[in-house]
Amino acid sequence: MKKNFSERDVDRIIEMAWEDRTPFEAITYQFGISEQETIELMRKEMKRSSFKMWRKRVQGRSTKHAKLRNDDVNRFKCKMQRQITGNKISKR
Repeated sequence: MKKNFSERDVDRIIEMAWEDRTPFEAITYQFGISEQETIELMRKEMKRSSFKMWRKRVQGRSTKHAKLRNDDVNRFKCKMQRQITGNKISKR
């Protein structure tokens, strides 16, 4: 991985990756890293058992990939998530 993220950014990427309704495309949009780079970051930052549990959970999950999502879902984030714009997280 080429990018250096702050601790806060890494925490946010991990949080977004764990969220069921946040697709990898949202992480790409906000932080400029691909799905593969997100997986590498998760592998590096998490305990092995936590990473394996996460991979098992997101493998093939339709909500984690925009192309597999139902057409009714046209947002990057769930309704309960705070407003996100660009790389800035408001109200935090």
